[in-house]
Amino acid sequence: MDTEQIDTSAKPWASGCTDCDALGGWWVHLRRCAACGHIGCCDDSLARHATAHWQETGHRYIQSFEPGEDWWWDYQEQAMVEGPELAPPTSRPESQPSPGPEGRVPGDWRRVLLARARDERA
Repeated sequence: MDTEQIDTSAKPWASGCTDCDALGGWWVHLRRCAACGHIGCCDDSLARHATAHWQETGHRYIQSFEPGEDWWWDYQEQAMVEGPELAPPTSRPESQPSPGPEGRVPGDWRRVLLARARDERA
């Protein structure tokens, strides 16, 4: 693991996907950049902001930002990795739903995601 790509003191930027919040969007699950604390949405989300953050910055390591999860991912190697403990908080608030945020998730969110998956396969 390239420890120069990890800042254990970097606090999360937000409790939800920073980019989705700026755009008024919604997410399925959240991921935390281990280099800077950026919070982005997962690849199951429509916008895939965590992956976009890696592509834009080269920050290769993320940790799940979901309650009860502590797994890490290395985008460069496309593999699970072990990482150090990061500065708290280590997850979104448990009171925040997933998908979220509350009030912005469409009632037919499952259909929306399935339609995107079908379009990508076509």
